[in-house]
Amino acid sequence: MDSTELEVIYEDNHLLAVVKPAGLPTMGVAAERPSLLSVAKAYVKGRYNKPGNVYLGAMSRLDCPTTGVVLLARTSKAAARLSEQFRTRAVEKTYWALVSGRVAPAADMCQDWLAKDERHRRMHVVDPTHPGALEARLRYRTLEYLQGASWLEISLETGRKHQIRVQMARRGHPVVGDRKYGSRQPFPHGIALHARRLVCEHPIRHEPVELFAPLPASWRTWGVPDA
Repeated sequence: MDSTELEVIYEDNHLLAVVKPAGLPTMGVAAERPSLLSVAKAYVKGRYNKPGNVYLGAMSRLDCPTTGVVLLARTSKAAARLSEQFRTRAVEKTYWALVSGRVAPAADMCQDWLAKDERHRRMHVVDPTHPGALEARLRYRTLEYLQGASWLEISLETGRKHQIRVQMARRGHPVVGDRKYGSRQPFPHGIALHARRLVCEHPIRHEPVELFAPLPASWRTWGVPDA
C-alpha cells in the first residue's frame, strides 16, 4: 500500500483520520515494513510538500487483521489532549463484528479479566487475582443473523489488546476468520472485525468529531449491506 491508496475520512491542521485495511499493521514494525503510520506520514509529506520528518501520533490502534477508522494527531499538542481523552475513556468506540453462531442473549454486557501471553502473542481470560490481570468490559447488540453468524454492534468500555476477539471467543462465538481465537469459518481478507465509529472532542476547537469508516467489500459476501 502506498500513500496514494490511503483512504482519508477526516483531515484538518490538527487531525487525520484514515481507514486501515486488513493485513496492514498500525505501527510498531521494522522500518523496512510498511505500516499505516508510515503510509500516512508519506501522504502528509506529499500532500503538503513538507521537508524533513513528518509528525503524526497514532491515537488509536487496530490489530493487523482488523479494519476501520484510525485517528492520528498532526501536532504534539493535539496528541496530548487526545491521549487524555482516551485515558479517561471520553472517546466513544463502536465496532461491527461477524461472530460464529447465534449469540444469546441478543444484547448484553461482557466483563472479564485479561492477561497477556507474550510467548504466544495472544490474550487469555484469567482470574481477577492473576498477576497483570486487566478488567475488560464491552456491550453488544445483535443487528442480524447471517449465514451462520451474528452481526454485532459492539461498544468498548475498555480498550484491551484483542479484547473483542478474546471476549467473544470465550463465549463460544469467535470472530469469523480469526483462527488465533478458534474460528473455523473463513473470511476473504483479515477477520470480520471493523472499527466502525469513533467520537471524540476536537483537541483545539472543543467540538464533537464523529468519524465513520465504510465497510470493506469483503463483508458483502456475507450479506451485510453497504454501509
